Amino acid sequence: MAFMQQQVSSTEWERRVGDQFRALRLKHGLDQVELADAAGVSPGAVKNLEQGKGSTLKTLVKVARVLDRTQWLLEIAPPVTVSPIEILRSGRQQPRTRVYRPRVRNDA
Repeated sequence: MAFMQQQVSSTEWERRVGDQFRALRLKHGLDQVELADAAGVSPGAVKNLEQGKGSTLKTLVKVARVLDRTQWLLEIAPPVTVSPIEILRSGRQQPRTRVYRPRVRNDA
């Protein structure tokens, strides 16, 4: 299944995401201008996002928040639950093992 998802082009993913946002906007009863105003972006940015013609990450995040889809964002970038610093402080990490080899001198 993972391999099949890799076969989908970036353009197709952009179209699918745009379709999802368009469907959500319509479900919320908003037109593109209303959504743009609520998200603090331009109507052209919403149009580009919905058409899969390229958009900024900032636009995607703002629109997702207005449409109550922050869960999508959490799935893309889940919060860190384990701090690497705390692991080091707890002493659970094994010390690094190094291999030392004598240097060969080429004085000849």
